[in-house]
Amino acid sequence: MFILSNLISALAEVIDIVLSAFYWLVLIRALISWVNADPLNPIVQFLYKTTEPILAPVRRRLPVDFRFGIDISPIIVFLIIIFLKSFLVGTLMGFALRLR
Repeated sequence: MFILSNLISALAEVIDIVLSAFYWLVLIRALISWVNADPLNPIVQFLYKTTEPILAPVRRRLPVDFRFGIDISPIIVFLIIIFLKSFLVGTLMGFALRLR
């Protein structure tokens, strides 16, 4: 049973790292949106290409009342990432520990 436990533990760690990386990408994109960044810069293009598939659906689902000139979709994505790190990763780690 320890093999399955190690597999689930490794999966939880990978998910944690991916969520952390995506958190930082969204944060950097939000900070770059405050300045006049060159849209032709490869780093800016990379940030937009990696974060837009997640931010765009959140923006579409926001009610019209919440669209008051400030894009709050990164804040919502931050909350989702924090929830997934706490719930999903924590649950997988707890499950892996109980299998040992």
